[in-house]
Amino acid sequence: MSDEVRCAAEGLDILGEGPMWHAAEGRLYWFDIKGRRLNWLNHADGARGGWNLPWRASVAAPRTAGGLVLATEAGIAHLDTATGAAALVSPMDLGPGFRSNDGKIDLAGRLWWSSMDDDGGKRPGALFRTDPDGTTHQVLDGIHIANTVSVSPDGRTMYFADSALQLIWAFAITDDGRLADRRVFLDMSGQTGGPDGSAVDAEGHLWNVQWGAWRMVRYAPDGSVDRIVALPVEHPTSCAFGGPDLSTLYVTSAREGLSAAQLEGQPLAGSVFALEPGVKGLPLPAFAG
Repeated sequence: MSDEVRCAAEGLDILGEGPMWHAAEGRLYWFDIKGRRLNWLNHADGARGGWNLPWRASVAAPRTAGGLVLATEAGIAHLDTATGAAALVSPMDLGPGFRSNDGKIDLAGRLWWSSMDDDGGKRPGALFRTDPDGTTHQVLDGIHIANTVSVSPDGRTMYFADSALQLIWAFAITDDGRLADRRVFLDMSGQTGGPDGSAVDAEGHLWNVQWGAWRMVRYAPDGSVDRIVALPVEHPTSCAFGGPDLSTLYVTSAREGLSAAQLEGQPLAGSVFALEPGVKGLPLPAFAG
């Protein structure tokens, strides 16, 4: 176990987000939402690459048919990871000024993703669920800055944050993919920063990175603090387990909202970081759609 954080991929992402491990390819994928780009990092040798996208996108999952499924500001898309070619397969109108934000696939193979007002979440967005048959359903509304979107190891609990309220909730996931029995899991009201993206480990603990707080926190299933990991950037955005045995925890970050003076003091803002926390991640399935 080590909380020593290293820079895994130095970069200048305006809004690095949506890290996702692709086990079959041995790659970490992540987005620069504002830069309209999908990046990748080869875990074994550190090779890097990526593609510019025709839309702002923020959520990805491997497809059983190959390539990736993406949640974008224009709807659901497929991307060929051999060529970088992307195609919109299920257009959606999220509303003027809205884009996709956080999301993840659950253990039943359903893709959960959110929309938000790109003007700091001033207008409320929504949480959606795209099923393997390609149909998309709105599950929650009235959410200003949706984040976390992570499930427990038994697949029965969804952790979901509204960063604007500095809250993470826990919901029960019904068999048909609805959310019920909402309860407060974490309340950061009055604290520095707010809850951003998360990942659940194999022991059922939630790792949450905290925008504006220079840190990532591991929470036990009862919501108590288990561990705090200091990060070298003020605006970490999300995290994902990766590597052949899911023992590496990757963290994305952003330069957005930082002044020139602040960036001078944190030159690695917009990079991807990694650590080996001594616990493995939760394996997630591919998307069948």
